[in-house]
Amino acid sequence: MEYTLKKSLGQHFLKDELICRQLVDVWRSTNGSHLLEVGPGGGALTRFLLELEGVEFKAVELDEEKVNYLHKKYPSLQGKLIQGSILDIDCPFDVPFTLMGNFPYNISTQIVFRVLEWRDKVPVMIGMFQKEVAERIVAPPGSRVYGILSVLVQAYYEAEYLFDVPPTSFDPPPKVVSGVLRLKRKADEIPVRSERALWVLVKTAFNQRRKMLRNAVKSLFTEETLKQPIFDQRAEQLSVQQFAALTFQMK
Repeated sequence: MEYTLKKSLGQHFLKDELICRQLVDVWRSTNGSHLLEVGPGGGALTRFLLELEGVEFKAVELDEEKVNYLHKKYPSLQGKLIQGSILDIDCPFDVPFTLMGNFPYNISTQIVFRVLEWRDKVPVMIGMFQKEVAERIVAPPGSRVYGILSVLVQAYYEAEYLFDVPPTSFDPPPKVVSGVLRLKRKADEIPVRSERALWVLVKTAFNQRRKMLRNAVKSLFTEETLKQPIFDQRAEQLSVQQFAALTFQMK
């Protein structure tokens, strides 16, 4: 092997060609012309993405050693590889693009929030997560794992759990199963008073998820508003649409 694996960067590199081909098939169904791969690592998926015709491809990789390795292994990556963190770089395209990758476990949630920031430019995200995180993102109201991440993603995207990926598909094998998700931006965003109002409401509500909503969010509404029956529920019982509607009643 011509590179080392860095635990500090949460590196578990995909090595299963079948999974790579499945990911490419998912991408083909999106009809995009611009594509960003996050964390190409050893290039297992990159190899297939570079073969796609009519696609403007870029990849972002933090680890300098992997950047050098990838340039050597795939000379056609010249000018397409951005060294840096997806959390710090500027938006890589001026036009809509698909964002995909085998996301490092330790920053996968932050990558999702980055996608939300860039949602005007990212109609589709195809990502591999720790299964537990993937399940939180797609969780419906009433689910034990429905929470902040579920509501904030589903306010803007349709979230779909596609398939499991076993530990044996990676080098080194992680201790957990992974899951592949596809997010498709909603054609019509759910109306909210403001993005900030939604985020404040959802985070406040779930920070005390065991409490009745009335007690968890009392600082955000007038006493009169808090008398409504909806506040008799807990945060996990409310749909994304109900959270969005409540933003218009906040102080």
